[in-house]
Amino acid sequence: MIKGKFYLKLTAIFFILMMVFASFSPVLAAEKDTSLADVQESGRLVVGLSADYPPYEFHKTVKGKDTFVGFDISIAKKIAKDMGVTLDIKEMDFDSLLPALKTNKIDMIISGMSPTPERLKEVDFSDPYMTVQQKVVIRKTDKDKFKTTNDFAGATVGAQKQTTQEALAQDELTGAKVKSLSKVTTLMLELQQKKLDAVVLEGPVADAYISQYDDLMISDVQFVNGTKQTAIAMNKGTTSLQKSVNASLQEIKDKNLLKEYQEEANKAMFKDGNFFTQYGSYYVKGALYTIGIAAVGVLFGSILGALLALMKLAKTRWLRWPANCYIEFVRGTPLLVQIFLVYFGTTAVFGGLNLPAIVAGCIALSLNSAAYVAEIIRAGIMAVDKGQEEAARSLGMTKVASMRYIILPQAIKNILPALGNEFITVIKESSIVSIIGITELMFMSGVVAGASFNAVLPYAVAAVIYFILTFGLSRLLGVAERRMRTSD
Repeated sequence: MIKGKFYLKLTAIFFILMMVFASFSPVLAAEKDTSLADVQESGRLVVGLSADYPPYEFHKTVKGKDTFVGFDISIAKKIAKDMGVTLDIKEMDFDSLLPALKTNKIDMIISGMSPTPERLKEVDFSDPYMTVQQKVVIRKTDKDKFKTTNDFAGATVGAQKQTTQEALAQDELTGAKVKSLSKVTTLMLELQQKKLDAVVLEGPVADAYISQYDDLMISDVQFVNGTKQTAIAMNKGTTSLQKSVNASLQEIKDKNLLKEYQEEANKAMFKDGNFFTQYGSYYVKGALYTIGIAAVGVLFGSILGALLALMKLAKTRWLRWPANCYIEFVRGTPLLVQIFLVYFGTTAVFGGLNLPAIVAGCIALSLNSAAYVAEIIRAGIMAVDKGQEEAARSLGMTKVASMRYIILPQAIKNILPALGNEFITVIKESSIVSIIGITELMFMSGVVAGASFNAVLPYAVAAVIYFILTFGLSRLLGVAERRMRTSD
C-alpha cells in the first residue's frame, strides 16, 4: 500500500513538472513579422477547418476523388492563389482548430469562425467576409411550442462545442439545458431522435439541413445578439499575412464573388448516385488507416512494453521506479489527453518540433499500449515456474540467456491471448485519434455523415467494418493459439 502511494506521488510530480515545463517553454517573438514570406517560401498555405459544416465546408466525391467543397474552400483557394502558393487543407474537429493554430500546425482557420472577445485575446482575425443570423432548428411537431427565447425552460438545446451558437444558447434561451457536441451531424441526429428539443445553427447551415430533412424546420425565435460576423483566424502578430488575406477578401467583396461561391456550394450539396458508390472509397481509406495505426501501435507498444516489463522485474530500484511511474501515469490518464500531449504538447515544449497528425497518433497509441503490454508480459514471465530459471542457471546459462531461451518462449505462449485482446482494443481505441484529424474509420464516418446528411447509416456501416476487423483478428489469433498448443 505504501509502495502504491509512493508511485502515485512520483507520477503526480512527473505530470506537474511536465506541465510546468510546457508552460514556461520559451516562445520567442520575431523582431520582424515574416508570416507572409514564410508561407510563400514554403510554397503552401496550411488552412485548418472542420469539414462537416455545409455549405461552408464539406466533402464530396468528384470524379471518383474525395474533395473538399463549400464557399469557405473557394475563399481559401482564392487567398492561396493570390499569395502564389498551393492550398493545403488540414481537417480536424472544430474545438481542435485553435490549439492547432496556436501551436503553428496550421497558418489560419477558415471554418465559419467568428471573432468573439475571448478568441480575440488569443488570435487575430481578418476583416469579416460574411454576416449571418443565428437560427434555432426544431421539429415541425414543436412549431407552436418554441416561438421565443422564453419558451425553452427545461428544454434540451444542442450546439456545436466552443462556438457562438453555444454561447447564444447559454445566454439567451432562458432556462434551457445546453448540450454541446463536436459534430453538427450528431446534433441533428439527436434532434430527430428527440434527444434534443432544438439545435442552434448559423443561418446558411440551418437552411442546408432543413433542405434535407422534411421533419425539421427553423423556428421563429429571434436572438438579441443573433447577428454574427464570420472571419479568418490567424496567430497574433502575423500582420503581413493578415494584410494579404484582407486584400483577397476585399477583392471578393468588390467583385461579388461570394455569391458565386455560395451558388457553387449549394449545387455541390446535391447527391449523385447511391450511398455506397459515393462513399465506399471513404470507408476503404478509413479502414486501411485504422489497421495501419493499430498495427504500428501494437508493434512499438510491444517493444517498449517488453522493455518496461523487464525494468519492472529488475532488482535495481532505479530501473523499477521509472517503469512503475510510466505505467501508473499512462494507465491513470485518458488516451485522449495523451494524444493532445503528444500532438500539441511536443510543439509547445520543443518549439520547432511539429509532428504530423498521423505520426503523433501512432506515437500516442504506442506509448499507451506499452503500459498495458508491459503488465501483460510481466504477468506472463511471472507465470513461468521459477524452477525453470533455476534449472537453466544450474546448467551454466547466464540470466540473460535463460530469459531469452527458456523463460520468454514459455511466457509468449501464456501472453498471446492477452496480446491479441490488446490488438483488438487498440483497433477500437484508434477511433480517438480522429480528434486531431487522422482519417481513420471513425473520422471518415463523420465525414460521410456530414456529406450525406445522414447520421445513422454512416456509423452503422462503420460498426459493421469494426466488427469484421475484430472478429477476423480474433479468429486468426485462435488459429495461432491452437498451433502453439500443438507444438507443446
